[in-house]
Amino acid sequence: MRSHHTHSSFSLSFIFFMFLFFNIFSFSTPKLEPVNPGPVGSYHKRKQPVSAILVFGDSTVDPGNNNYIETAFKCNFPPYGLDFKNSIPTGRFCNGRLVTDFVGSYIGVKEFVPAYLDPNLGINDLMSGVSFASAGSGFDPLTPTIGNVIDIPTQLEHFREYKRKLESKIGKQNMEKHIKEAIFCVSAGTNDFVINYFLVPIRRKSFTIEAYQQFVTYNLKQLIQDLWHEGARIITVAGLPPIGCLPIVITVFSGEPLTNRRCIDRFSTVAINYNFYLQKELDLMQKSLAHLGSKIFYLDVYNPLYEIILDPRKFGFEEVSRGCCGIGYLEASVLCNPKSYLCSNTSAYVFFDSIHPSEKTYFILFKALRPIIDSFLGSF
Repeated sequence: MRSHHTHSSFSLSFIFFMFLFFNIFSFSTPKLEPVNPGPVGSYHKRKQPVSAILVFGDSTVDPGNNNYIETAFKCNFPPYGLDFKNSIPTGRFCNGRLVTDFVGSYIGVKEFVPAYLDPNLGINDLMSGVSFASAGSGFDPLTPTIGNVIDIPTQLEHFREYKRKLESKIGKQNMEKHIKEAIFCVSAGTNDFVINYFLVPIRRKSFTIEAYQQFVTYNLKQLIQDLWHEGARIITVAGLPPIGCLPIVITVFSGEPLTNRRCIDRFSTVAINYNFYLQKELDLMQKSLAHLGSKIFYLDVYNPLYEIILDPRKFGFEEVSRGCCGIGYLEASVLCNPKSYLCSNTSAYVFFDSIHPSEKTYFILFKALRPIIDSFLGSF
């Protein structure tokens, strides 16, 4: 009885506030290999003919753009960044690095992918790659308005501005060659479903879940087409993770969140169906653009993360249903702050806060992603 009373005492406004911080990641693929518990590893830089890494999306790939806009979706304070270089809270929704940081280091362009809006970036920082992503964003135009964050069209406009900056330094022809040899990463979508469709009633009145999946995919395809017209030729697109396994989803949508911390299948099934449809659409786009030199890669995050959740000890984890910060059921952004309780070992937790993976989880996902990275490196 007590656990039920505790759950029902959450006010609707509080739950809604918490869901405004919903951004979970999207990346990865093949068969995962277990890693030993301990410090997160890193890879030596590889010399590859890649000019830059350019990133669009939500908090899974936002290294701090939201620091420079008026929004509550921020994390530029401890304990975020606890395991980052010099323990700096950069604005990454993580205790350390994101998948895109590991990718950037692996392909040899840079150790950390910075936020485009960082005013301290010089031309060399810009040249090797930046992230335009914004925590809280999504492909549905309604999604970023909920948290007053940077929508996808504005991220695209920032990219056009980025191109103009490069052109002013290296000339139009060299800029176009630079963009053609860059890797583009797109990671978003969870906010569209978890916050927008399932929490805010507006879209449910107009769309069935199947129609909404098509609507989100249509907007994603528009972004890919726009990037292609701007010169992108190597584009990676992440699918949805098992959203029913996010700690905050379990807390809000489980009937007994304190005693039943199992994944909620109906949410994860939505992710499975969306990913299937998305992959089909991306395959069609690839076939239509292949003769023009484009390569579009779908990145499966669902299966690698679900494998970790099903057998966490295989990968050195002890806790999968709550985050390291606070009690781990609801804490994210401002509710995960310097005064919050923190677990003693971040590497034992799949999630750092109630929404976002820990650095160790991102690193394992990066390792699963390497075969795809190697395949698109072969495209150069």
